[in-house]
Amino acid sequence: MLYVSTRGESAPLSFTEAVATGLAPDGGLYVPQKMPSIEPYLKDWAGLDYAGLCLEFFKLFATDLDEKVLESCVRDAYSRFDHEEIAPLVNLEERLYLLELFHGPTLAFKDFALQLLGNLYEAQIQRTGRPINVLGATSGDTGAAAIHGLLGKEGVKIFILYPTGGVSALQERQMTCTQADNVFAIGIDGTFDDAQAALKDVFGDLQFREAVNLSAVNSINLARVLAQCVYYIYAWLRLPNKEQNDVTFVVPTGNFGNILAGWWTQRMGLPVKGFRIATNQNDILYRLFTTGNYQVGRVLPSTAPSMDIQVASNFERFLYYHENEQPDRVREIMERFRETGEYQFGSFECDSLSASRVDDQTIQNHISKLHAKAGYVMDPHTACGFEDLPTEGTRIVLSTAHPAKFPDVVEEATGIHPVSPKLDKLKSLEPCSYTIEPTPQAVKKFLIGHIQNL
Repeated sequence: MLYVSTRGESAPLSFTEAVATGLAPDGGLYVPQKMPSIEPYLKDWAGLDYAGLCLEFFKLFATDLDEKVLESCVRDAYSRFDHEEIAPLVNLEERLYLLELFHGPTLAFKDFALQLLGNLYEAQIQRTGRPINVLGATSGDTGAAAIHGLLGKEGVKIFILYPTGGVSALQERQMTCTQADNVFAIGIDGTFDDAQAALKDVFGDLQFREAVNLSAVNSINLARVLAQCVYYIYAWLRLPNKEQNDVTFVVPTGNFGNILAGWWTQRMGLPVKGFRIATNQNDILYRLFTTGNYQVGRVLPSTAPSMDIQVASNFERFLYYHENEQPDRVREIMERFRETGEYQFGSFECDSLSASRVDDQTIQNHISKLHAKAGYVMDPHTACGFEDLPTEGTRIVLSTAHPAKFPDVVEEATGIHPVSPKLDKLKSLEPCSYTIEPTPQAVKKFLIGHIQNL
């Protein structure tokens, strides 16, 4: 299988090439040249464990990767999760479920993709003999998960930009207390969007990118989205047969990668009704799907900080399909948006996608109500999914992080201070971080100063 750029001005690549490249040379994002159908396989996949399902799914996409290498990467990726089901489905009431995605090493859904991506990078280094340098930006969970996916791996260094003061204290400690020589956690004075903009400019310098063998760990990387597709299929397969019809996934969303993964599975033939985009007060996606206007606003710090984003980088992949796979339209829209910070679609309809918005106080209310009703403690990002929850059919809310990552918010709402032994260990470790300006020039200078053998 080959992968093409959403902007249509880069040559198609194989799976391993697309993963290694990250951002396409023309600034676009890689998508499958032809989306495969998973419908014929669903019956056979029903009895597989999580790693087995992931392996069979990736065989459809990683067609240039040796199957034994792929199996090793997949099996190892999910060996460090602390629940035997990896992604357990918790029944709250009739036809209402939570899909717990926080049982990985960093207690967030990003582990599903980044544990696997780290192994794919390691396999790439072994295959080519060439070290790589990984650059990413985070609003909280991605950075920690990316770092722990690459922790101590030989031949790779990882550089993560994050907004100083814009992530939770425990999220920051997960990035800065690794005590690993190949990890560089870099605070910036700005927002996630500032970090992401600098990162994209750095990747846009093709000569520099090649010189330092740079690869992307953000959800602009194809493997990230594909890995997240798997838990939608896994959850659907574990529903009782009578509840597999009329399914809506409710997805707390900031950067559009998580919701895109689910939407892709529907395009591949997973028989679900649709997806609800659950945003916090940084609601660019809610405004898009309710007004047709895609317009950057001011980032408002919230109690769900991983969603404090105004420019959803994975939206471009969705746009490619919305515009009938016409790269010229994607280029036109993205260029207008880059220049003006806005694009007016008029109406922006998609039968299977809807959106909701929630403010901080309502997040608290949802955490409190669910705890009182069901005795369940959820984190503030998951709580966003309970706003305007659909009332019909089977509803699966994605629980994206462990409540112990946001103890103050949860304690205020429930009176319970959530804990995790994994996080408690961090409190005794000495953090190590760096500070730079959120500019492409500053990022390049830092990389050059910390990459050996240039």
